[in-house]
Amino acid sequence: MAELGIALIVVGLILVLAEAHMSTGGLIGAVAALAAIGGVTLLLVAAGASAALVLLIAVAAAALSGSMLLLWRRRILAPLNTRPRTGREALIGHVGVVRSLTDSQAQVFLDGSLWRAEPDPGHEQEALREGERVVVERVNGLTLRVRRAEEWELNP
Repeated sequence: MAELGIALIVVGLILVLAEAHMSTGGLIGAVAALAAIGGVTLLLVAAGASAALVLLIAVAAAALSGSMLLLWRRRILAPLNTRPRTGREALIGHVGVVRSLTDSQAQVFLDGSLWRAEPDPGHEQEALREGERVVVERVNGLTLRVRRAEEWELNP
C-alpha cells in the first residue's frame, strides 16, 4: 500500500508541473491535489496511523489545497480571457479604411498594410465605399471579412 501512496504523490507532482504549462483553469491542479492527498492518506494508513489522524490530515490537506486553488483562481483563469496580441486573431475588432474597390473585393488599409477585404455576409449593409471606415469581423486566410464601423467604434 505504501508503493501506491508514493505513486500517487509522484502523479500529483507531475500533474502540478503539467498545470504550470497548460491553462486548464485549475482542473489538472485539483486532480493533482486529490492524488497527493490520496497518496499521503495511503502512506499514513500503511504506517499504522489511527483512522482519526488519517482523516484529520486528509481533511486539512484538502482544505489547504482547495483554498490555494481559490486564491490562485484569478491568476489561473487570466490567460483564458486575454485578447490575442499577435497573429491573425489579433486583427479582429481593428478599424481600417477602405482604399480601393473592385466588384466583390476591396482593399483595406489596416495597421500599416493593405489587405484584401470582403463585406461580412452576417451583416446586412449597403456596399462599401472608398474612404469608409470598417471593422474586421473575421479573418479567412489573407482576406478580411469587414463591416461598416459604427460611430461608437470610431471615437476612442
